[in-house]
Amino acid sequence: MKPSKISEKAHFTIDQTSIQNKVVSSGRLTTTAIIAAYNEEKTIGPIIDVLNEVPLIANVIVVSDGSKDKTVDVARDRNVEVIELVNNVGKGGALYRGLENIRSDVVLLIDADLVGLRTQHVLRLVEPVVGGEADVTIGVFEEGRFATDFAQKIAPLLSGQRAIRTEVLKHISEMEIARFGVEVAINRYIKKEGIKVKVIKLPGLTHVMKEEKLGIVKGLKERVKMYWEILKNL
Repeated sequence: MKPSKISEKAHFTIDQTSIQNKVVSSGRLTTTAIIAAYNEEKTIGPIIDVLNEVPLIANVIVVSDGSKDKTVDVARDRNVEVIELVNNVGKGGALYRGLENIRSDVVLLIDADLVGLRTQHVLRLVEPVVGGEADVTIGVFEEGRFATDFAQKIAPLLSGQRAIRTEVLKHISEMEIARFGVEVAINRYIKKEGIKVKVIKLPGLTHVMKEEKLGIVKGLKERVKMYWEILKNL
C-alpha cells in the first residue's frame, strides 16, 4: 500500500455492450486489474485473456512475486504490463508494487489461481464501483465446487476478488506488510472508515487449492502458514 460447468445463461444477464457505451458516454471511471502471482503458469494465461476481453478494464498488471516457473513468460506473451520481483514478498507486498504507478480510478484485484473466470464475473465486480453504487465489491464463489464454495461461505470477506476505488486502496498503510492477510487489512480499513461495500456472487468460479498445487503435506503446511498470517492481521 480454482469449477464445475454450469449454464452461463441461467446466472448472467449483464449486457456488456450497453455497459461499455454507458461508461464511455458518461466519462465514468477507468479500471486497472492487478494480479499478484507466484508460480501460476498453468492458470494465469486464461485469466489475462478474460480480462483483456472486458471493455471496462483499461490495463492489466501482473506482479510476479518471485516466481520460478513460466508465469512471467505467459503474461508477457499476452502483452500486459509485468512487474517481476526477484524475491517473494507476499501478496500484500506484490499488490503494493502493482499500485505504485497506476493512474486509474478503480483497481480490480484478481487471484492468479482462478479456474472458470468469465467476462461476466469481471463485470459483476467492476460495474458497481465504476457506476458509483459502491466503493468496494467483494466477490464470493458460488456453485463452483464444494470445497471452495464452503470456505467462502465460512469467511466470505477473505475473498481475493475485489474491485476498489484507488483512492481507498492507497490509504491502506498496512497493505505492504500483509503477506497473506491483505484482505484482512483492507477489511479493517473499510470498516473503520465506513466505506460502501457490496458482496457479489460469482457463479461457477473456483480456484486451485494449495493441496492441489503442492501436494497434501506441503499444501497443508502452506495453508497453515497462510492462516497464521491472516490471524496476525486480525
